[in-house]
Amino acid sequence: MSRNEDTGAGAPDGRVTRWDDHKARRREAILDAAVDAVVASGPDLSVQEIAQRAGLPRSVVYRIFADRADLDEQLRARIVDQLIARLTPTLDPRGTIEEAIKQGVDAYISWIVEYPQLHQFLSIGSRSHRTVGSRVVTETKTAVALQVTRIATGLLIRNRASADIAESLAFGLVGLVDASVNRWLANPDHAIDATRLADFLQTSIWHVVDGTAAQIGLHLEPTMQMVAVMDTARVTE
Repeated sequence: MSRNEDTGAGAPDGRVTRWDDHKARRREAILDAAVDAVVASGPDLSVQEIAQRAGLPRSVVYRIFADRADLDEQLRARIVDQLIARLTPTLDPRGTIEEAIKQGVDAYISWIVEYPQLHQFLSIGSRSHRTVGSRVVTETKTAVALQVTRIATGLLIRNRASADIAESLAFGLVGLVDASVNRWLANPDHAIDATRLADFLQTSIWHVVDGTAAQIGLHLEPTMQMVAVMDTARVTE
């Protein structure tokens, strides 16, 4: 019998599996510690601070992650997961159009107010590794915009209108919210508070949606129900 046959060639080595599990647990602990560090100290945190919060030597962090860029990008993914968990219920809206807009904006703004440091990290990264563009952040914005596209498509089709404009409308709305919130957070002297920012965004979104609909001959009312709209969107997917 050959050595491979004797040991069961192709079967996973138990020692390797145990190490993979151990590595995965440490990765989770490091990312949890990194999120806590950003919340406590802001985006300009060091690997040493993260390691201390995780109760691990700094060298272990670099054994788990390829480099600082890898750590920062995986940290963004963890932050995005938290944000999406807050937004998910609003991406399958119920109630009226007006209520759906308010729920989506309020969910986002409440998360921003609660975790401004996390949002800042998503935008710029850490001081040692400033970010021009993050794949995780870009893909998340795209995913949200595509879901809004489906909602807009359902709304237009249900009212016997062409849905050609739905994608441009959705990406435009996501851009409006993103740019407004980013500037509001970046400017410490902003003239309005979070409540007025939310009111502005809700009003702006409604006027963009209503104005776009009017251009294609569709009359909308903010009191229209969203349930039938989303049912239509699902049928068209």
